[in-house]
Amino acid sequence: MAEFTFELNDDQKEVRDWLHGFAADVMRPAAAEWDEREETPWPIIQEAAKLGIYSLDFYAQQFFDPTGLGVPMTMEELFWGDAGIALSIVGTGLAAVGVLANGTEEQIGTWVPQMYGDANDVKVAAFCSSEPDAGSDVAAMRTRAVYDEAKDEWVLNGTKTWATNGGIANVHVVVAVVDPELGSKGHASFIVPPNTPGLSQGQKFQKHGIRASHTAEVVLEDVRVPGSCLLGGKEKLDERLARAREKAGSGAGERVKNAAMATFEASRPAVGAMAVGTARAAYEVALDYARTRVQFGRPIIENQGVAFQLADMATQIDAARLLVWRASWMATAGKPFTHAEGSMSKLYASEVAKSVTAQAIQILGGNGYTREYPVERMHRDAAIYTIFEGTSEIQRMVISRALAK
Repeated sequence: MAEFTFELNDDQKEVRDWLHGFAADVMRPAAAEWDEREETPWPIIQEAAKLGIYSLDFYAQQFFDPTGLGVPMTMEELFWGDAGIALSIVGTGLAAVGVLANGTEEQIGTWVPQMYGDANDVKVAAFCSSEPDAGSDVAAMRTRAVYDEAKDEWVLNGTKTWATNGGIANVHVVVAVVDPELGSKGHASFIVPPNTPGLSQGQKFQKHGIRASHTAEVVLEDVRVPGSCLLGGKEKLDERLARAREKAGSGAGERVKNAAMATFEASRPAVGAMAVGTARAAYEVALDYARTRVQFGRPIIENQGVAFQLADMATQIDAARLLVWRASWMATAGKPFTHAEGSMSKLYASEVAKSVTAQAIQILGGNGYTREYPVERMHRDAAIYTIFEGTSEIQRMVISRALAK
């Protein structure tokens, strides 16, 4: 276990600078175009794959970084480049984390490589949990998975929504109800292989921000998947369900982790890092503007009102990054989030991103409100961080419950 440190080592700095160069030279020049087109930026994903940024090997190296800082460092740099394009590049990772958190070694080895493809044939994957009537309230999930013992197949029916890469993915990871009486404890995750009959894309959403990232409904109509596509296997599922039934029958309050929450807990600090990247990008634009914009005979940064805003923005960004790094290190070191440190990092960084991007617009004045400057897009992008993978209200609920124990 690596000791917690505020300093990146030489290898990490080299990776950070490499990612920063890609973000600055490839992502930023294309950001406004793909935001307007509202389409998946396949050429940029392809370029990332050719360079080794969009690959299983690269993300595995960052995921297994013993300091825990590989993933948040990667997310911050890419989302500094552009949030919509970055989410198209890293969105597959949520599905991969779903398999890593719940799958067997054989399932991980079989399916995660297929989520990425290779530099000559790029693929993406989708994690499908939210539903039209079950977003934060995972206990209200209606998508059902019924086991056909005679054929050793699971039959999935339902509609998922807000799925990044939904419908265009090579591999879909779907969370479904296997025992409705157990609420959220009766959920399981399934792999839906490529070209499986019955899976189709529903509505594609036209969004306020992160427009370069594909978000859509996924419709499941009598989708049959082999028994081997149940993440973790049936024996493990049966044992977990039996424990949940026993606890429910005895009235005991021990928590049984469900499939979706296992994925979200692992990914929340990474979302915090995304928010830090967007906030930092907007802050840097505002800082540069304040240094060069002259009003009343002097740069506006010499006005205390502007200077103090920038001071607060810089402080909040650093504080958010430290919370993200702490949570990421704790997760890698196997330290439990006894005070919901993962949710703390996601909550604070998300709120900082919204605040900092709004302040950036204010500092740029009328220019900040136009699409000629990127802070308008960054502000729209930042809004998602307080919503997806658990709203800020849900994070506060998780934190307050942890404090009350």
